[in-house]
Amino acid sequence: MEFAFHVCNTMAETGIEAALCRLLGESQTPPVILCVGSDLAIGDSLGPIAGTLLRQNGAASRCFVYGTLRSPVTAKEIKYLREFLRQTHPASKVVAVDAAVGETTELGLIKLSDTPLRPGSGANKRLGEVGDVSVLGIVGERQGFSYSALNLTRLSLVFGMAQKIAGALGGYLAKRDKNAQFAV
Repeated sequence: MEFAFHVCNTMAETGIEAALCRLLGESQTPPVILCVGSDLAIGDSLGPIAGTLLRQNGAASRCFVYGTLRSPVTAKEIKYLREFLRQTHPASKVVAVDAAVGETTELGLIKLSDTPLRPGSGANKRLGEVGDVSVLGIVGERQGFSYSALNLTRLSLVFGMAQKIAGALGGYLAKRDKNAQFAV
């Protein structure tokens, strides 16, 4: 199952939140939010910015958030992190957030899927998979050497996408907590 919302759509945050409800279902344990990326390239900073915004808006008090501007989780660390997440959060679903490159027509799309995230795949790296739900922000055009596309990305696009993703995740977590209170 896949959903896509454009960052310029005024209802994107609401749509992302609804998609998260559908993809995550009603789990007893809060999800783990894994924000993948680095602040060394603007385009690759989508995950850490979203993680930082989640921490700032208080969503981190409702779940575990890994990957911020201060403590980024890069694609190279995924192979170690998979086992850590499995041992530390065995009952939690993992929502993996990352930047991606795509076709020109996809620029600005935020895609959610019920498939694992494959960090580094836009740069033809095989680093494994992580997560139960993936949230990808298409921040640049796919080119021969895609890392250069991540360096030529507008910060306003990345930040806007991170705001929508963090807002939707925060809304999902608040709704989940509210529903859990009434279920008792």
